[in-house]
Amino acid sequence: MKVPDSLRPQGHASLVSALERYADNPSAFLALNQGNEYFTCTGVEGYICYRTHGRRWIQFGGPFTGTSDRKELQTRFLQHAHREGRRVVGVQLQREDAELFAELGLTVNQVGASYAVELTDFSLRGKRFVRLRNKISRARRAGLEVSVVDAAAVADEIADIDARWLREKGKHTKELTFLTGEIGGPWQPLRKLFLGRIDGAAVGYVSYSPVYGSRPGWLHDLSRRLPECPPGVMEAINSHAIDHVRALGAPWLHFGFTPFTGLEEAHRLPTASRAATRMIRLIAEYGDRVYPAKSQLEYKSKWYPNVVLPEYFAFDGGISPRSLWSVVRATNIL
Repeated sequence: MKVPDSLRPQGHASLVSALERYADNPSAFLALNQGNEYFTCTGVEGYICYRTHGRRWIQFGGPFTGTSDRKELQTRFLQHAHREGRRVVGVQLQREDAELFAELGLTVNQVGASYAVELTDFSLRGKRFVRLRNKISRARRAGLEVSVVDAAAVADEIADIDARWLREKGKHTKELTFLTGEIGGPWQPLRKLFLGRIDGAAVGYVSYSPVYGSRPGWLHDLSRRLPECPPGVMEAINSHAIDHVRALGAPWLHFGFTPFTGLEEAHRLPTASRAATRMIRLIAEYGDRVYPAKSQLEYKSKWYPNVVLPEYFAFDGGISPRSLWSVVRATNIL
């Protein structure tokens, strides 16, 4: 069999085309992040996105290809990895991906969930949104103005917000890598960036990426704010963005993957590791100092998501300390 080519994202419109046609993962656009690698093989459309970490290939999502080719492409990727002396770890897998990985003999565990709001009839009216409306009003009374901006034109302001946000979080703070998007790069024209200003000064932003598949729309991705900005800034930016994308006909807003949330026994696959299941549940219950899952979920829950989608990690050759460490190091999840 011919060794598959390795593609680079710059200039390859086929990478986006494959997502548009085949991706049903709300976070699929993150596959276009700079630094990712791509596995393809002759006779199969689409690709697999991954990054190398030591002797592991960390695969993002499932195979981005047609239904009839999913098993073939994933099998070939696993075979190629094994010939190279590598093991595959799949991250941020949807249920269909997880079932495929389990069928191919990998150990698969639910690690968290993603959340989505249907926008067709969405409204902030009603009692359940009283607190959210009050926070948004407070930010607006403070003079907040929100607009869609060109990333290149506000690069310095974005960099300043990022730097001050990180300083406030502390020197040991790590940003999730591989599992979050980016600002800039060749695919920036396909994203939307909303910036909030008070008295002309930038105080916060939210970046949104396109979502394809059965629930198309936008993914609420990167978000940052200045530590001293008034309450409600991020909520007001997101509310403005919802109005904007609804006017463009977007049916869904996705809030993306949050580790250690939405864990349900009904989501567990037969190939799940019981030891890993217990560890993940312990982190979910007691590990907020390790990863701020509860605060992330609190923000997403304010919008009353219509859909909660379980997300999974898969381990080629079973879960071992080395494979877990590869995921931790590659994603900064802990």
